[in-house]
Amino acid sequence: MMRRPRSFLALVGLAALAVGCEDEVVRPAITAPSASASAKGPAAAGKGAPGASAGPAARVEISEAEFTETERSRDPFRTFTRRFLEEARGRARSQREVVLAQYGVDELKLIGIVTRIQPAKAMLVDPTGKGHVIQRGQFVGRPDVVQTTSRSGATYEINWRVDRIRDGDIVLVREDPNNPDVPAATKVIPLRPEGTVLQGK
Repeated sequence: MMRRPRSFLALVGLAALAVGCEDEVVRPAITAPSASASAKGPAAAGKGAPGASAGPAARVEISEAEFTETERSRDPFRTFTRRFLEEARGRARSQREVVLAQYGVDELKLIGIVTRIQPAKAMLVDPTGKGHVIQRGQFVGRPDVVQTTSRSGATYEINWRVDRIRDGDIVLVREDPNNPDVPAATKVIPLRPEGTVLQGK
């Protein structure tokens, strides 16, 4: 058997050692915390950490006023049903044009009539002494407020309308559009004794 020289064996050993060194994983050494750090406790250790609390949370005082409903603090569960009902009960104002709507019909005086023209004219005087010319078909005077019989209790306005202009008086009628079966109310305003009747051509 042929013997290998010692130098060859030493070379093979070095090569095996080099291969073994390439596969070795070097891990960093873990050092234990010092005695001074452990003595300060976890509060001192986390002092420099972002977001760490410097101490206990501040106490917040809450008064009874915080639970009282105001314009700035409203109850999210509050119902608005009552407000809607109040608005529904509000007066429905007429959109028609009314002459002398600020005065009642009984406050107006008839002082002049012009007949035999189309349409016939009449003059009413308000409590301030100012005259106003009216004709057939116009609405006159302060409206009357009527309340419905429904559960909502809503109200609406009805007006007097000039129905006829005669030689010695004018006839006003008042109809309720919500109650067509009810006969229309009638009011006659006579010409005052000092009034005049002018005959048209």
